[in-house]
Amino acid sequence: MKPKFQPRSLIGRITVVALLALCLSRQLLAAAPKTETKTLNPQDFTNAVVNVAASVGPAVVSIQAEKVERVQPYSPFSGSPFEDEMLNRFFSDFFGEPPMRELHRSSLGSGVIIDEKGYILTNDHVVRDTDKITVTLADGREFVGTVKGTDPRSDLAVVKIDAPDLPYVHLGDSDALQIGQWVVAIGYPFGFLLPNTEPAVTAGVISALHRSLPRTERRDTDYTDLIQTDAAINPGNSGGPLVNLNGEIIGINVAIFSTSGGYQGIGFTIPSNAARRIVARLIEGKSVDYGWIGVSVQDIDSRLAEYFNLPNAEGVLVNKILEGGPASRAGIKEGDIIITFNGKPTKNTVTLIKMIGNTPVDEQVKMKIWRDKKSQEVDVKIAKRPAFDAQGQIILPDNEQSDQNKATIHWRGLTVRDIPASIKNRILSPNVDGVIVTDVENKSPAQLAGLKKGDVIISVNQRPISNLKELDAVLSKAKGDCLLRTVRGFFVVKE
Repeated sequence: MKPKFQPRSLIGRITVVALLALCLSRQLLAAAPKTETKTLNPQDFTNAVVNVAASVGPAVVSIQAEKVERVQPYSPFSGSPFEDEMLNRFFSDFFGEPPMRELHRSSLGSGVIIDEKGYILTNDHVVRDTDKITVTLADGREFVGTVKGTDPRSDLAVVKIDAPDLPYVHLGDSDALQIGQWVVAIGYPFGFLLPNTEPAVTAGVISALHRSLPRTERRDTDYTDLIQTDAAINPGNSGGPLVNLNGEIIGINVAIFSTSGGYQGIGFTIPSNAARRIVARLIEGKSVDYGWIGVSVQDIDSRLAEYFNLPNAEGVLVNKILEGGPASRAGIKEGDIIITFNGKPTKNTVTLIKMIGNTPVDEQVKMKIWRDKKSQEVDVKIAKRPAFDAQGQIILPDNEQSDQNKATIHWRGLTVRDIPASIKNRILSPNVDGVIVTDVENKSPAQLAGLKKGDVIISVNQRPISNLKELDAVLSKAKGDCLLRTVRGFFVVKE
């Protein structure tokens, strides 16, 4: 039996097929499960932010740090045609040296109380090198704060106040954050311009995760694996918390990216999970140690992956290795590619540095490397990361500073000693000899000259110094102003 309708032309047949496909698609759409579209209620979001401000705000504090510096008094001849060194000496000989005047410098930051005992989490750069700290609560109460501990590398610090019935906030889980998630920043921006005991609240979203900032002159600070947010963060917000809508701290605000010095939609925060281990050690009065293996590394791109015959552009290329360091002793070579660390893939340099840094010192780890187009495993013993500042300057470890059995020389406010071989071999060039400054007395001639703890002195009055014995011989004959040369530059230390 022939069908009743049978189009003869090609166009007619195509039309029939199209109509049948349209009917079939409509039937499939009707049979498919429907997804619910939730309508967001703006009032719910408003209530969430209001609740966070009410619950977290009382625990956010303003921190005023004061530093007293002694400076030379202003000379009436400064900048004038009569300015002359002989004239200055003439007045000094007859009227004596004018007294140094004290200059008080103040800065403001924020912090957040994290337990009932009065421990406050903030940034290291907020309280670094201060003589007095004043903590002001949202209810107007003021307390003298004591720095319990600092960690310049992470830019975190803990300040302690003693007071009853303190509000506090718990650290949350920053690993659970998602891009686009709503967050709230709380702190005291522009504290001097906007004096108020109540903190300011701004809301935004998580813009990105695992961000890194280039090293600055803030000593050995390492800004990697940061949270990026568009919640408004301004000067004065440093040290304040970034919280989720459950009122948990998921970060400590640390920096803004700005071409004008003000808010431009990009702020950075230290994740709470990174802060958790550091805070625990600082509260216990312990130093924060970071793992280190003595290599310089770089990311793998598609061209390097192709050249080394890697299956994908993942891993970390070793471009420099420190002779005698942990990696060198384990047999790792320049040009090796680190694929895994203790069984976990090392996708990039940030991942590897984070894993090494968080590994306990002296722990043995397995690393898989790629060499000569094949993989192999090596055992590496993690060492303590040596400390140095942005200029490559040594920062002597605490255990070396407190070793009273080592010979030292005290001179014009300086305490110096021979450079420990362990530090010299790891940090200094083999061609550099000298002695290291382990302490600088406050308001001493050495401090006024600009010398710092960790400076390496290589000559005195243009006579080379390679050890403590040579320094003692030179200083025994030194009188009047002395010219000290360090790795950092020249300094004149007055008598």
